[in-house]
Amino acid sequence: MGFLGTLGYYICIPFAALLRLFYNLTGSYGLSLIFFTLVIKLVLLPFQMKSKKSMMRMNRLSGKMQEIKQKYANNPAKQQEETQKLYAEQGVNPMSGCLWSVLPMFFLIALYAIIRQPITHFMMLNSSVVDSALAALQNAGIDISSIVNVAKDGAMQIKPFGQIMMVKAINTNLPDFAASIPGWISVNYNFLGMDLSIQPSDVIKAFTFTWSNIGVVLMPVVSAALSFLMSMASMTGQSKQNPAASQMKMMMWMMPLMSLWIGFTLPAALCVYWIAQSAFSALQEWLMGKFYNQKIEEEENRRQEAIESDRKRRQEEAKKLQEGQRQNATQKLSLKEKRKAAQEAKENKPKKASTNENGRVGDRPYARGRAYQETRYGESNEK
Repeated sequence: MGFLGTLGYYICIPFAALLRLFYNLTGSYGLSLIFFTLVIKLVLLPFQMKSKKSMMRMNRLSGKMQEIKQKYANNPAKQQEETQKLYAEQGVNPMSGCLWSVLPMFFLIALYAIIRQPITHFMMLNSSVVDSALAALQNAGIDISSIVNVAKDGAMQIKPFGQIMMVKAINTNLPDFAASIPGWISVNYNFLGMDLSIQPSDVIKAFTFTWSNIGVVLMPVVSAALSFLMSMASMTGQSKQNPAASQMKMMMWMMPLMSLWIGFTLPAALCVYWIAQSAFSALQEWLMGKFYNQKIEEEENRRQEAIESDRKRRQEEAKKLQEGQRQNATQKLSLKEKRKAAQEAKENKPKKASTNENGRVGDRPYARGRAYQETRYGESNEK
């Protein structure tokens, strides 16, 4: 087994353990696949909720995106810049919905390996058990043509779905051998009257009108139809301005066609997984859509209230600033007027007469304003 085979083996271990748990609890291979799908959906739910919310918020931005497109119609670089800025402000990722829509395919690949090789990947037994089971069937004289391809040199190679046929042959013809192998699970592939181990394409080749055959053939069709309806539900309300819209539209057709092809060419058990996957996804989309419509509406109302409150606050601050500026201007004007009035009063004030002139009496220029009296200091000696 090469590196990829070894890696695939270890990847399958937790999924196989989960599927074995449900099979041991229910005893039904079909029910164990349904519960397996439900657990996978629950594990991915937190990531898908985040993706759903981002996509719904993205759809609500279509009007603003159209405005940006029209405003910068002649400037693609600016248009892209403003669009990315809008995404960052609103906290949305236009490509977030694509990843989670294709992620179930990886689980499908792991589940395919578990279904195709029940001995080595479902029961987690080593390849020596496969050789022992094949030898036991040969020794018992049981036809193994549906299990192996025999080359001209006599070498035998297990067919792609040979392990499934081997488990069924051992359970039917050699129950004692099965009981002697620790960890062996006698898998019952019957579910609702259908054999989940067979391929619908093989049934069509030798079709007879029985419920088992009709059900097995209809399963891929139902799987594809549910996948298509699920894709349409996911696209409902998607804005054409969404960069991921083209990818989502491609997925809307690709996934159902892939489901139809896989359903007809692989064991019917995979159709059970795909049908359950689509049904759970449809229910999930409906519930999340209802939940996030209300939640996003409340968030937008709170955001609008915050914007309105901030606008009023800025208006009040601007009003106070203008009032302060007006008062400062008034004060400056009053001070200027006072200075001007003082200056005018100073200029209009009558000048004092010079004491040199006002005090002059005869030849005495320094009387300093007092009236001259000849007898102030006694009689004059000049008499």
